Amino acid sequence: MVDQQRPRRSCLAVPGSSQKMIDKARTLPADQVFLDLEDACAPLAKPDARKTIVASLNEGGWDGKTRVVRVNDWTTEWTYRDVTEVVEGAGANLDCVMLPKVQTPEQVHALDLLLTQIEKTMGYEVGRIGVEAQIENARGLINVNAIATASPRVETVVFGPADFMASINMKSLVVGEQPPGYDVGDAYHHILMSILMAARAGDVQAVDGPYLQIRDVDGFRRVAERSAALGFDGKWVLHPGQIEAANEVYSPKQEDYDHAENILDAYEHFTSEAGGRRGAVMLGDEMIDEASRKMALVISGKGRAAGMTRTDRWTPPEA
Repeated sequence: MVDQQRPRRSCLAVPGSSQKMIDKARTLPADQVFLDLEDACAPLAKPDARKTIVASLNEGGWDGKTRVVRVNDWTTEWTYRDVTEVVEGAGANLDCVMLPKVQTPEQVHALDLLLTQIEKTMGYEVGRIGVEAQIENARGLINVNAIATASPRVETVVFGPADFMASINMKSLVVGEQPPGYDVGDAYHHILMSILMAARAGDVQAVDGPYLQIRDVDGFRRVAERSAALGFDGKWVLHPGQIEAANEVYSPKQEDYDHAENILDAYEHFTSEAGGRRGAVMLGDEMIDEASRKMALVISGKGRAAGMTRTDRWTPPEA
């Protein structure tokens, strides 16, 4: 079965046609690496890039990373061969297929059916390979709720800002930045919240798209903090210099992680027979209850996925 809870704080984009960049990606601390057959791969390079990707996935060295391939979208002539060649050749060493420019749930259904046929033919576990659905235009956003729940394979809904900005005629050439003249808030808030709500309602992850000013790490961090504050799980990175910032921004602060774990420990104790079977209690100056536990589970889950360790531990009061 697919895994909707894989760490995706940093999702590194790597051209599938560049063996040098693929080899470098193995050594970097990104949570996810996606080998790209779409925009980062020239049309004439795509056939050879498929072979490069298959060989690179099968060679291994991806320990601890989610392995993804972004294929071309269904409106092109390349999608079928992208999926069949990559999944037949390296399906055992592939975690997800990313489908760009998703506009309708039927496009996810089509990918699901094709993956199922390949898995059955090749003897792979049926349903193990996940799908990442990328929202890149107005029609996709309008249908995002149906897209997020179109298949049990869907693990992630991804925002594609550059194509999206073009699709709605946004007055900006700087991807991810506020358009000139828009001074009443965040021009991306509705888009990000729509994707996030669809993802959470479908119990899948939400990932923010790239920041193209790759040497402006402060700018990357500022834009990343916007979606992280809403609850997004991670963001694309286009350069090794963005990885550390992404991993930090989309991980809990140490004090928040410790506090969440302490809430869980305290709540478990106080609701038990030994703790008095209480539903609402004080943890220091804070009242905690079932709602507190649910909030703490989110923070602790993100911290555990990030490999964080506790620096503070609550202990039950002496009887």
